[in-house]
Amino acid sequence: MEAGIESQGIAGAELARDPALRRAVGWAGGLNLGWFAVEFVAALAIGSVALFADSIDFLEDAAVNFLILVALGWSMRARARLGMALAALILVPALATLWTAVQKLAAPVAPDPLTLSAVAASALVINGTAALILARVRHRGGSLGRAAFLSARNDMLANLGIIGAGIVTATLWHSAWPDLIVGLAIAALNADAAREVWNAARAEARAARP
Repeated sequence: MEAGIESQGIAGAELARDPALRRAVGWAGGLNLGWFAVEFVAALAIGSVALFADSIDFLEDAAVNFLILVALGWSMRARARLGMALAALILVPALATLWTAVQKLAAPVAPDPLTLSAVAASALVINGTAALILARVRHRGGSLGRAAFLSARNDMLANLGIIGAGIVTATLWHSAWPDLIVGLAIAALNADAAREVWNAARAEARAARP
């Protein structure tokens, strides 16, 4: 048992000293936090469920990255517990999106498609940059590194969907439904990412048992 605890402490110390991992997570957190404000304001201005969901996702990603940065020096057992907590945190944007979608159904007005696509395209650049940074270190840090990379990857998929919703709204179907459908799809992506992070954290917790 003592040997197991000692090895966990050594692993945590090695992660804490991993400059590439710390730098990647720090940069990703800063990018996410900065763009959250931009997209949140745009979402409120045009009444977009999809942009609202994505903006909350930016805030959640920033929280995930900064929590990971703090936890890199922890033992495997402690990181596994945080991984489980992060899995629950990743579900927050999904629940917020569902609530916003219900409210939107009461007044189904189509958002401005040009603003919708332009903001999503800008967010795609931000998320693409974060994903590239995190892809190089996604196999470090166990469930924590996986949580950071999956969040960035899902955001890129969400941005492509929002751009598509803007194009469909402008050219084929001027309705609130393209925006609503994409918003709900983003919620489903977040739920699936939460499941993957939870499973990885559970595996770490089992491996950390003496």
